[in-house]
Amino acid sequence: MAPATPTRREILLVVILFLILRSLTYKSDASRVLNVPNPLTSSAQSISSDTSTNNSAYRNDYHYLDAHLTWGSSPVPQTRVLSHAPGMCWTVFDNLYILKGIVYIVSDEPSRVPNVTHMYSKGLFIENGEEAVASRLPADEDIRVISTKQAKALFGNGAHLLDGVNVRPSFRPPNAPLTFFIKYFINDPYQFVTHYYHWSAELWFGLWHTYASLDLRIPDDGETSLPPVRRIMFNHLDAYHWRDYASMNEWVIRAGFPSLVMEFKDDWRDRAEMGRPFVFDRVVLADRSASMLAHNFARFQRSASASFGMPGSAHWWMTMRNNVIQFTGLDISVGSGTMDTPVITYISRQEWGRRMLIKEDHEKLVEELYKLRDQYGFEINVVAAEKMSRLEQFELAARTTIMMGVHGNGLTSLIWMKPTPRTTVMEFFFPGGFAFDYEYTTRALGMTHYGFWGNEYFTSPGLPEPKYVEGFQGNSIPLDGALVARLCLERLLLAGEVDD
Repeated sequence: MAPATPTRREILLVVILFLILRSLTYKSDASRVLNVPNPLTSSAQSISSDTSTNNSAYRNDYHYLDAHLTWGSSPVPQTRVLSHAPGMCWTVFDNLYILKGIVYIVSDEPSRVPNVTHMYSKGLFIENGEEAVASRLPADEDIRVISTKQAKALFGNGAHLLDGVNVRPSFRPPNAPLTFFIKYFINDPYQFVTHYYHWSAELWFGLWHTYASLDLRIPDDGETSLPPVRRIMFNHLDAYHWRDYASMNEWVIRAGFPSLVMEFKDDWRDRAEMGRPFVFDRVVLADRSASMLAHNFARFQRSASASFGMPGSAHWWMTMRNNVIQFTGLDISVGSGTMDTPVITYISRQEWGRRMLIKEDHEKLVEELYKLRDQYGFEINVVAAEKMSRLEQFELAARTTIMMGVHGNGLTSLIWMKPTPRTTVMEFFFPGGFAFDYEYTTRALGMTHYGFWGNEYFTSPGLPEPKYVEGFQGNSIPLDGALVARLCLERLLLAGEVDD
């Protein structure tokens, strides 16, 4: 007898049973996939553990990103000032809030909060005069100090985390502290940003020194316990006005922190127009205008100098320096020996058209330097920075023992030199003129600087007052090349010195 044809009801039951079984199998497979450690984000220990372990053993190791800081009915987490020196603009904050383009410091002890005029401004172009200074001072539309009660009324029960740091790696114990992804927040216009010196030896100098004040044990190799910088925000700068004419700025930032995300005023405006609160879990705040109120700025006219009111390791800059040098392909130890062949680099401006030595004095200097090469075997480089590739500039600076040149942007590369007892910068001025730019930068790195006025030289602490005399920017700067060569010899043949 032929088998009975399945009824419609039986067919429906079989289909339903099949779908149920299919669903259960898919969930099991998906669970196994979701719980396989990612070799790019997990530790070797977690990856090498017994894969036969029940999947449930992995589940407690994963802590998913929480991009929202929620306090519910509790008080709003107060802002903490982790690092700040009196009268300076460079500050490290925990829990700094922004809402509708206004910065909020939440504190129930406002008297303990540093003066906001020493931390923040309106971010306007810097011009001279009392009226211009007053116009840059911040108002309530820029920054406010509010209580936790006021913050609760403004923010509600939470704020969106910029970088959402509530991530705990699987190889760390559940009670391990959270990792802070540091941010840089720069409240400056493009006025000084689009210049290699001001970008690298002022802005990045100050930002990194401020952040490095949280790790006082940075060694010579630059290794630090500080998490890398992940985001830099410019609230008055667009994406087209941060690069310099020599294209050095982008090399510094891409080599120093390859994973850095950059945001600009359009991004700042986006968040402001959303009308929702955001919070920096940890951030370094910089403001050039505010730095000009600091005592150190009055002394040195360098915005980064204000950050040196905070403590720091003697090797604080080596993290940045070594990152950039490694990016060029060189070893970070390059330039560190005091027994290797010294490298003297003269950065000439003779074809630049402004701020140049007298032609005969330039030629005499080159002649005297080549005598040092022939008699002592020193490596001599006479270069024009504008004719070198960016890579060549970084590589040569890293190897240089003595760098010299007329006051100018080319000397900025001194920040890639390796500080040793012999490392020296020699800067040529028109007699009577002086600026702290490269002198202060050299000394901040623990190196020695000499300024030259024709046939005389000076060094700290016997420095002249800053002055832009007539002839400072001219093309007839006198120099005694033989004197420069003699000082080079003295610096390179120091008795009793040994390798670092």
